[in-house]
Amino acid sequence: MFYSLEEMAVQAQNEYNGSIASLMIAKEQELNGRTREEILKQMEKNLEVMTSSVEEGVKGVKSVTGLTGGDAAKLDHYLKSGKSLSSATLLTSVKNAIAVSEVNAKMGLICATPTAGSAGCLPAVLSTAIKKLNLGHKAQLDFLFVAGAVGLVIANNASISGAEGGCQAEVGTASAMASAALVQASGGEAEVAIHAAAMVLKNMLGLICDPVAGLVEIPCIKRNALGASQAFVSADMALAGIKSVIPPDEVVTCMYQVGLSLPSAFRETSEGGLAQTPTGKRLMQEIFKN
Repeated sequence: MFYSLEEMAVQAQNEYNGSIASLMIAKEQELNGRTREEILKQMEKNLEVMTSSVEEGVKGVKSVTGLTGGDAAKLDHYLKSGKSLSSATLLTSVKNAIAVSEVNAKMGLICATPTAGSAGCLPAVLSTAIKKLNLGHKAQLDFLFVAGAVGLVIANNASISGAEGGCQAEVGTASAMASAALVQASGGEAEVAIHAAAMVLKNMLGLICDPVAGLVEIPCIKRNALGASQAFVSADMALAGIKSVIPPDEVVTCMYQVGLSLPSAFRETSEGGLAQTPTGKRLMQEIFKN
């Protein structure tokens, strides 16, 4: 059993040859009494849904409200033009995050990781890493188990709810999960992985949840996109040997405290932030009028 990021890293290193994924599978067996085969089968389903949502979104979809959609396809076209300023790897993760989030906005099938509002980050980073790192099937599943372990610790010690902790608790957590998994997929040690997660969370501290019209579209979709990019940058920083001066578990605790300190207007109520801009108000009136 592990209750903190540090405990997770130490146990993985000492008992599972450095593999957070193996530790997480063992924890699932212990907690739920399921066999390894059953656990892997369930994760297979999650992987299939994530892959499908990326593919569907990139083709171009529209949300139920008509507010959003088609941006993943635009970015795909832009990438293929060869004119992008960012690296192809980074921008591909951004594109894929938008794709999944747009599928969510059209009420399509996605995998909440850890929530529907932050569902674009993890599949985006994984789908990009598959090609960048040439990840085999087992490595892809391991990626998800590592992410799940990090998400579990954050959920148990802080929050993954925008209504409780703002968007830092949703997109922040999702991006931290993805960054840690990316480090391990790249061969980084468990201790390095949790520092990547910490650096993501530190940069997301105070991020509010202010959905226009109360819908998971604006600004949620673009926050997923930028969250995926942060996962890559933080992973690179950690792999370069950069550490979070504030210990990862203290960062998690801090994120929780910051979330509780946010006014209710910035915690998924749509009573503040972008939701209360003139355009945000106009869009809300148009949507509910129709």
